[in-house]
Amino acid sequence: MLKKVNRNKKREERHTKQRNKINGTPKSPRLNVFRSSKHIYAQVIDDINGVTLASASTIDKEIVDQITGMKKVDAAKVVGMTVGKRAVEKGIETVVFDRGGYLYHGRVKSLADGARESGLKF
Repeated sequence: MLKKVNRNKKREERHTKQRNKINGTPKSPRLNVFRSSKHIYAQVIDDINGVTLASASTIDKEIVDQITGMKKVDAAKVVGMTVGKRAVEKGIETVVFDRGGYLYHGRVKSLADGARESGLKF
């Protein structure tokens, strides 16, 4: 009998492989993405000090008003622009993109494009 593939477990394995190669420093922190079925979350993380420098998600009070009635891809772009704007305000210009084991497609790509539009370089 064939076993059912656990997609989230496979994603976590891909993420672990990526995290062995990617590390956020104070000069160039890590832009981490987490995607659930309804929401998307983004954090700018300094791994050396273990601190989150900026974050945004579709459940933030500021963003919820902007994304009502939007598709999930468009909402992800708003989240990317917001996290990018918050990072630039704190003096962060370059980041390392951590897609969290997800394919660079759809909502993840849209979030990355929004972050680039707001001034982040990666």
